[in-house]
Amino acid sequence: MANKRFLRATSDKKISGVCGGLARYFDIDPGIVRLGYALLTLCCAAFPGLIAYIVCAFVIDEDGV
Repeated sequence: MANKRFLRATSDKKISGVCGGLARYFDIDPGIVRLGYALLTLCCAAFPGLIAYIVCAFVIDEDGV
């Protein structure tokens, strides 16, 4: 099995590529990940989800493709 790494997507991104990278890592549609993230963030009073996204955007490396 190949060594998979979770990297931010540079080719499939809307804001910073966190959801696109997560979708690529799990090999699913990025739209599903974005929709799930949006629903989860809105159901949890938005603030923790936004902070987590910003932290991920700064911490996770880009894929460089």
